[in-house]
Amino acid sequence: MQVKDIMTSNPACAVPESSLIEVARMMLDYDCGEIPVVENQETKVPVGVITDRDIVCRTIAKGVDPMDLNVEEIMSTPVVTATPDMSFEDCCNLLEEKQIRRVPVVDENGACCGIVALADIAKYSTKEAAGETVQEISTEIGAASNVR
Repeated sequence: MQVKDIMTSNPACAVPESSLIEVARMMLDYDCGEIPVVENQETKVPVGVITDRDIVCRTIAKGVDPMDLNVEEIMSTPVVTATPDMSFEDCCNLLEEKQIRRVPVVDENGACCGIVALADIAKYSTKEAAGETVQEISTEIGAASNVR
């Protein structure tokens, strides 16, 4: 099985200039916790990601008003990506190695064409393998600064 078999295709993407309000609404509309940030909507080349956790931990928890901030001010970088032809196992290993819960998928031109989340891994994996992936990602999750 490959990433293209499990990914969510054509995810909603933000640009660095997007407001946090816009991104929070996207998360609500698309029922997701991470939005890839692309350099522009034409090329869709990822430059970072923004998560619900980024918004909470990098603004509200620090007493910063998120209402006037743009995505580029708090997004997570550098962006880690997968490719559609990457194997399922390699994708799981990537999530574990980088201790991330979601990964944007880029096509041969470097454009964001999908996203894989832990939920996708769990859906297409055995209970044991999914549990191992979650355990490996969560081992030092509190210490990781790029948690997604």
